[in-house]
Amino acid sequence: MSDFAGPPPADAPDVLVTPRKTYLLVDGENIDATLGMNVLGRRPNPEERPRWDRITGFAQKVWGQEVVPLFFLNATSGQMPMPFVQALLAMGYRPIPLAANGTEKVVDVGIQRTLDALAPRDGDVLLASHDGDFLPQIETLLAGEDRKVGLLAFREFVNAQFTQLTERGLEVFDLEGDADAFTTLLPRVRIIPIDEFDPLRYL
Repeated sequence: MSDFAGPPPADAPDVLVTPRKTYLLVDGENIDATLGMNVLGRRPNPEERPRWDRITGFAQKVWGQEVVPLFFLNATSGQMPMPFVQALLAMGYRPIPLAANGTEKVVDVGIQRTLDALAPRDGDVLLASHDGDFLPQIETLLAGEDRKVGLLAFREFVNAQFTQLTERGLEVFDLEGDADAFTTLLPRVRIIPIDEFDPLRYL
């Protein structure tokens, strides 16, 4: 038998591991409407609107992952609010302006389709909305193994059926208390967990 054992085995190729991502889906229409109608009772002033860069910062921090921020807009009128779109782009968002063919709720449809598309993919999902129209998609996402799913909203105005999903792993975060998305104190009367109570906000 020959003593020649042949060349040494090649090292196994490095396996590239793609970092896990958090997909942030923002229902801008719903957040703005809830802020105006339910929280303020009027059209918000510019300084009272959410700071969208703080929301992406929170999304990155909450699960310690890279964020893919998607901001859905209703562009059925054929016009886009270009200064706002440019501001979103500067903050790293991917604006998604959608136009309806008829009377459908075009932003809802766009978000529903995106949630459906995320179901077979790896990645965690944070949805900024109060709308119960997304319940079936959120339930599907929660059925996946090792997936984190969160809802970012004003807690007191979240669809009641979302709160029932917390038993199945849905995490609910408050736009003001958790994400610190506002620079002014909003006139909200809500139950505050004692661990979150900051008396300086009221002085």
